[in-house]
Amino acid sequence: MNTGHLLSRERWEEAVEGLIRDYKIYAPVNLWGHMDYERINPENVKQIVYNFPRPITPLKTFFLPVKQNVSQSTVNEKMVILGVPSCDLQALHLLDAIYLDEKLPDTVYKKRRENTILIGSDCHQTLDSCHCTTYGINPYPESNIDILLNLIGDKIILEAHTEKGQDLVNNILSLVKSSAVEENTRQEILAAREKTKAELFNRNKNLPDYMTTGKLIRETNGTIWKKYAEDCVSCGACAASCPTCSCFLLIDRPGFEKIRNLDTCQYPGFERVAAGEDPLKPLSQRFKNRYMCKYVWKPVRYDAVACTGCGRCIDACIGRINKNELIVELMDKVTV
Repeated sequence: MNTGHLLSRERWEEAVEGLIRDYKIYAPVNLWGHMDYERINPENVKQIVYNFPRPITPLKTFFLPVKQNVSQSTVNEKMVILGVPSCDLQALHLLDAIYLDEKLPDTVYKKRRENTILIGSDCHQTLDSCHCTTYGINPYPESNIDILLNLIGDKIILEAHTEKGQDLVNNILSLVKSSAVEENTRQEILAAREKTKAELFNRNKNLPDYMTTGKLIRETNGTIWKKYAEDCVSCGACAASCPTCSCFLLIDRPGFEKIRNLDTCQYPGFERVAAGEDPLKPLSQRFKNRYMCKYVWKPVRYDAVACTGCGRCIDACIGRINKNELIVELMDKVTV
């Protein structure tokens, strides 16, 4: 862990109010029993939720909006996104590989990434659908963050991890006073991390790891995909809530406008081409295609996991499809 700076929560909230003048700040806020990102202002700064598992909206939405005019998009505003969980930060390895490809970078995505400061935080609790550790991801940020933030008691601990993160920390320290992080506070953070990891391990000990899951899916055909697809309504909630799903449909409009819309292989007609040919017309094939993409094709193509174990797709599914239950069932049908 880095040296870090310790602030009281009261001083930290004063600093956030001071930063609002220069940045759009988004952070998790609990509204009507659901936690999601909200634009922070002086009225809701005290309602920010810290160290709780992932907000409803995945981080990708800040860089890849559901609907976006890419021909007219100007991205000049500076954003700070606070409280980003490890599962969403891990997803950036894949998104960056796709959209920041050296040969053909997405300039809109690139500008949004450059103008955004990411403040990650540990998960000190878990949700029933969380399973990041099963896929080798710890429930605390280890990459793709500019600043790491933790709340221990009434103390905020900040650690800069990049140059622009350090610049923001310096800005914060010009607004409020801080002190050094004591060893007992560090030990509290480490203890909280171990507790969260143990909870996740115990809950998901029957779930196979990422590589094994890919082998199970690749080797399995037949009735299991039809069985689970019967409950799928092709709503696309799994893709919309997933931190790594990034398929889009580009729509041309008069005046040389191009509108990028979120798309997903679960939609009917996703792969339909001229004369009505559609290799994924049967719902069961579309259903399996998503699993193949996440666990077989994308890991090979981009050398990055395409499922970070956030569990959003399980919670968002209208048909109550639990992908982890499907994967455990696969283990009884296939020997790898």
